[in-house]
Amino acid sequence: MNTKFDVMSSVMAITAGLLAGFIIMLITNVSEALWAFQTILVGGFRSMNDLGQVLYFATPIIMTGLSVGFAGKTGLFNIGAAGQFIVGAYAAILVGVTCGFLPGPLHWITALLAAIIAGALWGAIPGILKALFNVHEVIACIMTNYIGMYLVNFLITITIYDSQQNQSKRILDSANLPKLGMDRIFRDGFIVSPVNSGILIAIAFAILMYFILEKTTFGYELKACGFNRDAARFAGINEKRCIILSMAIAGGLAGLGGALLFLSGSGVAINVVDVLAQEGFMGIPVALLGLNNSIGIVFSGLFISYLGVGGFNMQLSSFSIQIIDIIIAVIIYFSAFALFVKGFIISKGNISLGKRKRGKL
Repeated sequence: MNTKFDVMSSVMAITAGLLAGFIIMLITNVSEALWAFQTILVGGFRSMNDLGQVLYFATPIIMTGLSVGFAGKTGLFNIGAAGQFIVGAYAAILVGVTCGFLPGPLHWITALLAAIIAGALWGAIPGILKALFNVHEVIACIMTNYIGMYLVNFLITITIYDSQQNQSKRILDSANLPKLGMDRIFRDGFIVSPVNSGILIAIAFAILMYFILEKTTFGYELKACGFNRDAARFAGINEKRCIILSMAIAGGLAGLGGALLFLSGSGVAINVVDVLAQEGFMGIPVALLGLNNSIGIVFSGLFISYLGVGGFNMQLSSFSIQIIDIIIAVIIYFSAFALFVKGFIISKGNISLGKRKRGKL
């Protein structure tokens, strides 16, 4: 019953978001509204290059979605994925620039591991503050987001700075993720999509997170602590350890997302600007739409990316790409509202069940 409700709530949220976007298009320019809306719906399938773009843009937001969703499954709201993302990205680029002596695939593998470790350490900070001092994780995460951004900007300028471009230096070719033949599949003539093995790594980690949470004792302890810290403690579960580990794992996932973006071989680098990483915040709607389920997050990440590619193609008309932001925002609101309704129904059901039990006694 709950699964059917979850699926229906996500479908209704998507439908409401698309309908809201279409209405705005009609109000703005009725003559081009239908064509632009069709472009949003099918833009990601116009060519193999567009499909590759969907997979490429989905890769980092799937990872940040997993970060937010994993923490959410354990009763924590990880709004710090942006900081963890950029800290992990810096660690990956640092290895990618300075560790050219590493042979073969060991270079990019080491860069990925460095990103996971850096992100995990950064994510553990709000976890420690929550577990030991009862500082709310949202406040701690917001603080670490900005600290992480400014810290990375500072570290770049003293370690791997390209002063001409005001960004980090480009990584060595040996640090780029392997394409695995995807550059020959997802292309349109001479236009080649930057999609690479990162999407496969993201899917593999989604499966791993699902297995950990649903099939292991460790995952059960994390979820139990999320449901009720006091009950978990009385059951013999170390709730402080669970909170710290949960945020560390969430941080590691976000950090890996940063590595998968900047090791993609697309030439992107960290710009030294005072702007938080958008990919970190995109993980929130991805996790919401995927209902914090690891497998659902993969599909929601692909869907959000698909909307983005369709919106980019839509710019051939008179409409702005901000239409996509409106659609995603409406989807988020309806997803959150569905979760609220679900919680209300469950709480009402528990109250009614308690009353019936007391009546029988």
